[in-house]
Amino acid sequence: MLSELSLGGMLFSPMVVMIPLAFALSLITRYVLYATGIYQKLWKPPWVEVALFVCYLAAAVRILAG
Repeated sequence: MLSELSLGGMLFSPMVVMIPLAFALSLITRYVLYATGIYQKLWKPPWVEVALFVCYLAAAVRILAG
């Protein structure tokens, strides 16, 4: 179960950890796609980036929520 994170007496959503994690993973994937040349072959690259972010966020929620 997801619970709040306490930092200095303030409660934060667990998404504060999950969103930067998903963003970092999507950046790494974007750089790999650029390096391999796959990025130029994509039909709609922004949609792929958004889809990767959503998939990584869902995986982070699934893994970290237990």
